[in-house]
Amino acid sequence: MTDAAEHLRNLIRIPSVSHLSNRRVIDYATAVLRAMQWQTREVSYSDAAGVQKINLIAAPPGQDVNDPAADLAFFCHTDTVPYSPDWREATEPFVRDGMLHGCGACDVKGFLACLLTAAEIDPLKLMKGVRFILTADEEVGCIGAAQLIAAGALRPRRAVVGEPTSLRPARAGKGYCLAEITVFGQEAHSALPSEGQSAIYRAARLIVAIEKYAEKLAEERHNFFTPEFTTLNIGTIKGGTAKNIISGECRFQLEWRPIPGLSANSVPAAVAAIVDKLREADSDFRCDVSLKRQQSGFETSADSRLVRSIEGFIGLTATSIPFASEANLLAPLAEEVVVFGPGNMETAHSSRECVPVHELEMAIGILKSLMTGNAQDAAEARKKVRKHHQ
Repeated sequence: MTDAAEHLRNLIRIPSVSHLSNRRVIDYATAVLRAMQWQTREVSYSDAAGVQKINLIAAPPGQDVNDPAADLAFFCHTDTVPYSPDWREATEPFVRDGMLHGCGACDVKGFLACLLTAAEIDPLKLMKGVRFILTADEEVGCIGAAQLIAAGALRPRRAVVGEPTSLRPARAGKGYCLAEITVFGQEAHSALPSEGQSAIYRAARLIVAIEKYAEKLAEERHNFFTPEFTTLNIGTIKGGTAKNIISGECRFQLEWRPIPGLSANSVPAAVAAIVDKLREADSDFRCDVSLKRQQSGFETSADSRLVRSIEGFIGLTATSIPFASEANLLAPLAEEVVVFGPGNMETAHSSRECVPVHELEMAIGILKSLMTGNAQDAAEARKKVRKHHQ
């Protein structure tokens, strides 16, 4: 049987940047699962560029893959972020000092390799309602998972979302929201300022007010996170057409990562209030706020069965994550949601991306124990890793 490290090598060799179709990754996973008599079902769509994307639902032998109700669903996205052309080994995996390197090694092809290896377990030992969900376009907005949810293709009671957490269960995560704000002015010759209105000056006043609001928003704390507050960022700004023309338009992107409990609408509402205030001093102030993404944070109880199970299997207490994931979409549907997987996000999205091989072994044992409700597989994996390091 193929082990997780070999599955991971094979998966890394398949380029799966989000702008590409994920067909080859899905075909690889389908072939592995069907060889073990798992049922599979594809739910496909075309992205904005017309590229085919596939979500895959898989169920163990004897379980109905078409039944949307699932007791325990494992989610894993199949796309990666783009990689630098200078990273020649991005799709040429190698192992050095116990770390397997390559694009997607930890985010999250390592988790997928562990799922495919864990699927080799005797199906008679599995609990009812187990599902594997492989999604597309996570890195560009969790689009694949959103498609599945909108189609009503799945109703998980408990969900494990694969992301690199160094095997610690993450029971809470910040949300992710993005807006594009366009501020309008009136073009004129720069030598005649009274004939125009600078969109850049107006945008600057708005940005300064947003910065002050961010300072106030930081006073609302959630001590399970680092940093403990909702972060705001203006990452890009563009405006004007020439150095000697008063700018008629200025556009910038505002992103925020809300702590659990803060409505995803709180920041847009605050921006609207700021605009109303600016309009009191400038009656012609105009801007457009286009919301691109709104995902609230999530938080699963520390006493949840799923959290406690993984904590017991790995021997580590639950943590939180400062980045968004498919967990944010699943939290309103599922009773319990946990983010978990091998590798550390600090190496992801870079040419340093890697995953410890021993964490792959540990993850397989934990996944098997979750699927069977038996802690033995996790305990055996832990012993195997300890023996290896002695």
